[in-house]
Parts: sequence; C-alpha cells; structure tokens
Amino acid sequence: MNTLPDLFARNRAWAAARISADPHFFERLCEIQQPDYLWIGCSDSRVPANEIVGLAPGELFVHRNVANIVTPGDSNGLAVVQYAIETLGVRHIIICGHYGCGGVLAVLEGSVSGAVERWLSPLQQLANAHNAELTAIADRNERWRRLCEINVCEQVRRLESTDVLIDARSRGIEVNVHAWIYDLRDGLLRDISAPQAGIVH
Repeated sequence: MNTLPDLFARNRAWAAARISADPHFFERLCEIQQPDYLWIGCSDSRVPANEIVGLAPGELFVHRNVANIVTPGDSNGLAVVQYAIETLGVRHIIICGHYGCGGVLAVLEGSVSGAVERWLSPLQQLANAHNAELTAIADRNERWRRLCEINVCEQVRRLESTDVLIDARSRGIEVNVHAWIYDLRDGLLRDISAPQAGIVH
C-alpha cells in the first residue's frame, strides 16, 4: 500500500516550522475558530484561498467545489453557509471564481461527462442563456474569461435566493455577499459588480 511518505514528511516539516516560529501555535488553534469570512471557491489547486488573501488558519472558513457553483440541491454547500452564519457568526461571504477555470472551459467546449457533467449542468444552462453574448466574442480566451465572470455573478444571485440567506436576513442578521474573481496571470483578486457582471477596480 502506498502511504505517500513524501506528504507525511512535508507535514512534519511544516508543523515543526510552525512550532519553531510560534511554540503555542497549535495549542491556540485548537481553542479558536472565529473566521470573519466564508470563501466559496473553486477546487482548482492553483487557487489556495487562505494564501491568496494572506490569512492564517482559523481566519477563513472555506468551501470549494468545481467551478464555485451554488445550487439549492447541494445540502453540503448550504450546510457550510448555514454553519458559517449561525455558528461562526460570519457576516461576509465571498464567492470567488478564477480566470482559467477548467470547469468553465469544459462547459464552453462540451468536453465533460458523468458526474462532472451533472455537477456543471447549471453552468451549462447559464452559458446557453448567454449564448448570444458569448458567441459575439471572437477570441476564445476572452470568451472563457467572460463566462468565468458571468458564472461568479450568477452564483451570488443563487446564494442570495437560498432559504439559508433569506431566513438569516428575516431574523435581522446582516450578511454581505461579495463577487470576486482571481487572475492566475498576476495573482490579484478583483471585485465584480453582480448587476452588470463587469469588473470593478
């Protein structure tokens, strides 16, 4: 049985480095989880949520899936949102997509099947709804980038309409939902205006 010894070695080195820099780091970490933010992002390995925003463990609650999709049928995702709001007291939810998203490209090119195809079906419907706009963009990479933006804004809209958010707000809990996109080319985040789905610098 392959036990991936290299990863265990890296883990030991990481833990030792943490303790060397701060002897009480893990002790303190066990006692607190008080993140101010919930990050709903893509599973892409090039988009590490904590690192991008420079936050330490315990400071960012994270949920990730292929193409950062929010769907009412996803009890896992909605449970994360509910737990973040009700138990952790999170008041800022960030839905963060990224340019170069493989899930978005798969939808554009029709190159998925099986479980991935089923998961991405809301994104496929979104692409179909914006077909005229997307096909008017001649450059393939710009078309890809545009659908990444449209997708983030749609997921914000979907989250805003979930029972979890509606219920929280009906009880006077103010929850702010943010639409962000990450650019692999420069490592920078950008805010997106949901109504126009355009970049706000």
